[in-house]
Amino acid sequence: MSTGTAAGTGPAGRHALVVVAHHRADSLTAALARRARERLAADGFPVDLLDLHAEGFDPRMGPADEPDWEDPGKEYSAAVRAQMARVSAAGLVVIVFPLWWFGLPALLKGWIDRVWNNGFAYGGGASLGGRRLVWLPLTAYGEAEFRERGWERTVEHVLGTGIGRFCGFEDTSVHFVHDSLEGGARALEVVDRALPPGQDAARPAGAAVLRAVTAGSSPERATAVAGARPTPERAGT
Repeated sequence: MSTGTAAGTGPAGRHALVVVAHHRADSLTAALARRARERLAADGFPVDLLDLHAEGFDPRMGPADEPDWEDPGKEYSAAVRAQMARVSAAGLVVIVFPLWWFGLPALLKGWIDRVWNNGFAYGGGASLGGRRLVWLPLTAYGEAEFRERGWERTVEHVLGTGIGRFCGFEDTSVHFVHDSLEGGARALEVVDRALPPGQDAARPAGAAVLRAVTAGSSPERATAVAGARPTPERAGT
């Protein structure tokens, strides 16, 4: 199943898809997705912002979208085909999400399961080659501790190789937003470094973005805004 063109070879080359997986529009996760959209738009990219929660995406797999290994040309549900078209239209895919239990939130995992499917993202007829994929996971861990515990290497391998390169993305990168409970300008800097270089003067002011998210927050609300789900060892962020 082929529904699009590779980056750099057609209209998809300068189109970007920014995917956000969070249930609150006032979370740091959502703010960073908006930052990515604004930054890319300022740099000349037509941007499609896909907010999985706001759009009501159903992450549950059903028979209509279950891969059929004997039929790589299977026609999936209309909802999934519409999502595939949005992925196909983009030469750059940016995915912003909180890292919960060192993996994808259920909403995002279901989107990958249903949309990045056999005959589209992998297998015969796969069409995602030549595109760029940027992962932006948020974690409450500090950078040093996250690396020392081995989670950086593990998560990078799953996202970059297990999903990205397996699905044909030739340029895949993972940029962790550490200390997500604290927020701050560093979170915005991670987004800026992760995206293609562009026109600095046209980028939105970082402080204004964060003020809009954290103004008037209590410590409990700051935790909620950061999009983390802490456990005694912060394994659920």
